[in-house]
Amino acid sequence: MAQQHGPHSAEDVTVTPPDIVRRAVAAAGIGNVTEWYDFGVYAYLEKTIQTVFLPPGTPGGPVIVAALFAASFLVRPFGGLFFGPLADRIGRTKTLATTMVLMALATFGIGVLPTYSAIGIGAPVLLLLCRLVQGFSTGGEYGGAMTFVAEYAPDRRRGFLCSWLESGTLTGYVLGAGIVTILQTTLGESSPTMLSWGWRIPFLVALPLGAVGLYLRYRLEETPAFSQLTEQSGEQGQQSFTRFFRSAARLGWRPVLVCMGLVIAFNVSSYMLTTVMPTYLTETLGEYGAPTISTTTSQVLQMIVLAVLLAIVPVLGRLSDRVGRRPVVIAGCVLLLVLSWPAVLLLQTGAIGGVFVGLLLLGLTLVCFEGTMPATLPALFPTGVRYGLLAITFNVAVSAFGGTSSVIVQGLISLTGWLTVPAVYLTFAGIVGAAAVWFLPESNARPLPGSRPAASSQEEARELAEAAG
Repeated sequence: MAQQHGPHSAEDVTVTPPDIVRRAVAAAGIGNVTEWYDFGVYAYLEKTIQTVFLPPGTPGGPVIVAALFAASFLVRPFGGLFFGPLADRIGRTKTLATTMVLMALATFGIGVLPTYSAIGIGAPVLLLLCRLVQGFSTGGEYGGAMTFVAEYAPDRRRGFLCSWLESGTLTGYVLGAGIVTILQTTLGESSPTMLSWGWRIPFLVALPLGAVGLYLRYRLEETPAFSQLTEQSGEQGQQSFTRFFRSAARLGWRPVLVCMGLVIAFNVSSYMLTTVMPTYLTETLGEYGAPTISTTTSQVLQMIVLAVLLAIVPVLGRLSDRVGRRPVVIAGCVLLLVLSWPAVLLLQTGAIGGVFVGLLLLGLTLVCFEGTMPATLPALFPTGVRYGLLAITFNVAVSAFGGTSSVIVQGLISLTGWLTVPAVYLTFAGIVGAAAVWFLPESNARPLPGSRPAASSQEEARELAEAAG
């Protein structure tokens, strides 16, 4: 990775006013809210989706529903491959607006699908198509959101500002899970009303969420980093796909592999808590003779844990601006190795207190990554290929190991009968993350590769110039 040179004067520093940065964070974060809102809704409606979209008594119904969820991750790399280089060619704002529209429409589309009782096997096929559109759009969404905020954020506050993306993630999941829980409590989880039209309501809410996101994103101009790139070389700013891959090849494999390792640790932790645990606690344990808890209890406990994480994420983002990204990420990897086994054993007790502590321990393994990854990953790549390489690498890792966690864990438990499979998978993620962070360069308080130093005020710009001089 190329060395960054300090500014010769305050004029060499990009100054972005705090109000514009806040708008950028909000515009990018609403996409995370929408994306993870869908995940929360789907995870909490898995039993209902199985009843509504599959033939009655389908063998392996939970595995099929998990596979339908995981199917969207199979096309995410293709979405990253399409939208990533496109954003490095035509700009971040237009691309993120497109992914926002596709994601909202696909989620809304699930809410208006006919059921199995209405059209037979066509129902799960249409559900699969909607999930594939969601996955394709998401392939260009999260990596782009990280790039967008990182390129707007001042160097000294990038960790804190980027961490709000994960606050959007948690907010979206809690919002989706909360709406489903309220509906299931008021209508009844398996009531005729819930199975007739109640399950549709959470999916339909995605459309107004998407409209808000689209409005916020269209109000913003291009990021300072991308604008500088196009000013310096219009040819670079409008590079072809072929030139994008040539530029990417010149970087070598190291940043790509480091990014992939960190994403595996980050996303296995995330999907284990948010998509594996709801089914694990209420169904999987019972299938093997272990005590389970009710769906409502599981949902409430998980939302409490996520609310706790929501408060911690920006604190760790700010901490990473002070002590560096690497120490916080290393702490997350160590916690994965130390806490995964006791957490899973506590989950198997069936006691509300034990399950809550187990979920909280899983949350603590995750929160170190949530507070740092949105600022750490964009700093691995230069401006001209940042969006594209991050989108491609992120989604390949997520598709192979993160979003498929539910299918992998369910499949391994079915194969082996081991209820400790989640701990094994989390330990694997911790080892991979530790190996990646060993080669991770510290990016705290430094300009993004290929970009000028960034500050939030002229005074801070002068301080950066004086420090460099």
